[in-house]
Amino acid sequence: MNSIGTNKEEFFINVKDFKLHVNLFGKKTNKPTVVMEAGYGDYSEVWKEIAPEIAKITQVVLYDRAGLGKSEKSSNQRTSDQMVNELKELLTNMEIDPPYILVGHSFGGVNMRLYATEYPNEVNGLVLIDSTHEDYRDRFLPTMSVEFQDAYKKQFIYEGNYDEFMFSLELVKEKRSKLDVPLVVISAGKKAHYSTHSQELWNEMQQELLSISSKGEFIIAKNSAHYIQNDEPMVVIDAIKRLLV
Repeated sequence: MNSIGTNKEEFFINVKDFKLHVNLFGKKTNKPTVVMEAGYGDYSEVWKEIAPEIAKITQVVLYDRAGLGKSEKSSNQRTSDQMVNELKELLTNMEIDPPYILVGHSFGGVNMRLYATEYPNEVNGLVLIDSTHEDYRDRFLPTMSVEFQDAYKKQFIYEGNYDEFMFSLELVKEKRSKLDVPLVVISAGKKAHYSTHSQELWNEMQQELLSISSKGEFIIAKNSAHYIQNDEPMVVIDAIKRLLV
């Protein structure tokens, strides 16, 4: 292994009328830059097990979305179209040119899917880690207990509200188009509080996400709950590495 992964820079970048906090790992190589997007209410810290390893191969961009981590708040709505627009401006202002490998966890996967759809010529690969399916509310949520559904709706206080989140799912469904890039979908095989039926349905819906690309690979992380990057980091690391070959 070389020493690229020991390089890390931390700084703020102006985007629109606010500043986003960025962690930049590694140095630019002849391989695509890897851009990682955390889930709802999360920030760059969730990638602490992943980024240093990938940075041994290529440059890695981690950032905190507006209002999260160390980033300032945005006056824009907290919907995927706004977030993708902000990420696009961030990468432009950082002068980090495409192509990119996009990695998204949970809601971050929704944003990365939308980015790949809006800017297909900039994307060389996509990794979705237990990403939210666009039909989550209609097909999956009703299979869970009333208590689970109630708790799910009440969680939307950190970054956008429930309606904004659901708007984002509708948006990615509306914009859905066939991508011609390698796609890896990683599904958590040991979800907390899920019945056998719910777990099977979750994995089934995750596998359906393969249809957004003509070049897909499906992985079930059998020993992982929702945060696969914490429970089985090597599954995520190896998936990203395969797209960098």
